[in-house]
Amino acid sequence: MPIEMNSQEKIWKHRDRKTQLTHWALWFFGTALFVWCWQLVSEKTEWFFVLDAPAIAADIGSRMVPPRWEYIDKLWVPLWDTLNIATLGTLLALVLAVPVAFLAARNTSPSPTLLRPIALLVIVSSRSINSLIWSLLLVSILGPGVLAGIIAIALRSIGFVAKLLYEAIEEIDENQVEAIKATGASRSQVIAYGIVPQILPTFVGVSVFRWDINIRESTVLGLVGAGGIGLQLQASLNILAWPQVTLILLMIFLTVLFSEWLSAKARHAII
Repeated sequence: MPIEMNSQEKIWKHRDRKTQLTHWALWFFGTALFVWCWQLVSEKTEWFFVLDAPAIAADIGSRMVPPRWEYIDKLWVPLWDTLNIATLGTLLALVLAVPVAFLAARNTSPSPTLLRPIALLVIVSSRSINSLIWSLLLVSILGPGVLAGIIAIALRSIGFVAKLLYEAIEEIDENQVEAIKATGASRSQVIAYGIVPQILPTFVGVSVFRWDINIRESTVLGLVGAGGIGLQLQASLNILAWPQVTLILLMIFLTVLFSEWLSAKARHAII
């Protein structure tokens, strides 16, 4: 005998009506936004050059091969400058980022209402401005050269290191800190013996990771006059010396590959 289903029984649905309407509304507005943005891009794009781009790329690619190997003797010094920019800039950033991180952390800041907001402002300001922009400003102030590149890398790296470090400070085990305080230790001793040992692995890992990033960034700072191998790249591009450009790009690739291998070894040793 057939069983009649209760008319009040609810049928399961993946989404209720309100959620489904909201879902479709979001898709509609997202599609409309994409079409509007695409229209703006299309109006400002010279499609003749876009359509001609494959032929131009093929022509330039044919001119870039083979690399001009005899030019390599002129790249060792700029390459060394690039490594110095990344390394010294990272070291300067670490020296400045540590006190900023302790001022920004809630559990170590001596003045959460005054000094902590200032430290957070320093972190945000450093992270929001790209190293190329820092380089442009510093080249205008200090003149072209390696010094501008070092300071630009440092200013860019302070926010990165300080942010990760102050988050690590806020996540420490407070029981160890309380144990140190119970012995009558001073504030500096609490930091040295209760906090620093807990954040030291994070600090070393972040330092190596940031140095690896700075190697990549320092290779292009020369494009704006901040020294390094980027100066040679800019000079070669200006005279359309494509075989030299190929060699420079190859050297940059090998340098970044070496820094990646070295940082991976360092992180593995820390872990």
